[in-house]
Amino acid sequence: MKNFNIKAVLFLNYFVFAILLNSVGTVILQMQQNFGISKSSASVLEGFKDLPIAICSFILASFLPKIGIKKSMLIALFLVSCMCFVMPFANEFWFFKLLFTIVGISFALIKISVFTSIGLVTNTDKEHSSFMGYLEGFFMIGVLMGNVLFSLFIDDHNPRSTHWLNVYWVLGILSALSFLFLFFSKLDEHEAKTEKTDLLGDLRNSASLFSYKKVLFFLLCAFLFVLVEQSFQTWTPTFYKEILKVPTSMSIQAGAVLAGAFALGRFLSGFFSKKFSWIYVVSFCVVGFAVSILLVLPLTHDIQINTGTNWFNAPLVVYLFPLMGGLLAPIYPSINSVILASIPKYLHSAMSGLIVVFSAIGGTIGSIITGFVFQEFSGQQAFYLSLIPLSLLIVSAIIMNKLKINPKK
Repeated sequence: MKNFNIKAVLFLNYFVFAILLNSVGTVILQMQQNFGISKSSASVLEGFKDLPIAICSFILASFLPKIGIKKSMLIALFLVSCMCFVMPFANEFWFFKLLFTIVGISFALIKISVFTSIGLVTNTDKEHSSFMGYLEGFFMIGVLMGNVLFSLFIDDHNPRSTHWLNVYWVLGILSALSFLFLFFSKLDEHEAKTEKTDLLGDLRNSASLFSYKKVLFFLLCAFLFVLVEQSFQTWTPTFYKEILKVPTSMSIQAGAVLAGAFALGRFLSGFFSKKFSWIYVVSFCVVGFAVSILLVLPLTHDIQINTGTNWFNAPLVVYLFPLMGGLLAPIYPSINSVILASIPKYLHSAMSGLIVVFSAIGGTIGSIITGFVFQEFSGQQAFYLSLIPLSLLIVSAIIMNKLKINPKK
């Protein structure tokens, strides 16, 4: 298979960062139990992760190809490997703020590099869309495996136990292996570069993207989607622990089930993107997810959970809640692929940077709002709020579909 090695590297890199990025929900829950941190205070970890992503993406996106796509990914993997080997010794909240800051900076490098690389290893719009769907699906497999991995290190009988920090030895080794695999792989980067411009020209190219209405509506879609997605992913473990009253390890495993549903949805998006127009896929998913919220959340009120509850005897709603992620999942790869396939390859890095920036801002705002409403009102009301951005998302997507881009050379 053409470009098999580098495609495998992209999947592996995404897998590693899926675990690190989406461990924030588990860490928030453990911070409350280990250090007595409040929900609103713990929610800032999302900001320590997402704001560095946004800032670094904005700074690096336009000229990252000149730095080198492969070199950028190697730097990111080196940074997180070092930080993971420090974390087993963490004994204060600031360690976790530093961890997610490093993870955020590194993910900015990885995501821009990966999104730029997709255009280099695919040949058609449909191939691009399909590979994007499979890649995002594999990202969710990483989220699933990460939740399972963390749950194996949780001590349900001693909530204040910090034994779970030993999971970072495993993550450090995995990051180091990914570094070595990438180091010995080859990537032809010349199509991602435009030798005709200097730094000022690169920045001008990035700024020119804002002149297209389709790009503006896409960025709004990306912001709204991640606002909803991150609020669910980050707060599902806490929702299961405090609203559904299940054991801590089971709460974290619920995040794995949610990730599994996301993975399935994104793998299916890789298939359906070859069969149907993206706007039909996105519209079906938004409406389906909104309906599922209205049907499933009422079932979580006044639920009775026994102390011996596990996945074999839990009430139906315990299974239904994370499965909703399967409907939400195809949206992100679909809209990302559409916009990237609409512009020249030398602008993919700049566009990828904008994707990461607006996604990061959406994730931070979504998590903080959800954490605040969860603490002041209830978990159900926090998730009902997602109906507002979902409504705006489908309107924005429909408008985006009607607009065209004719890039100026």
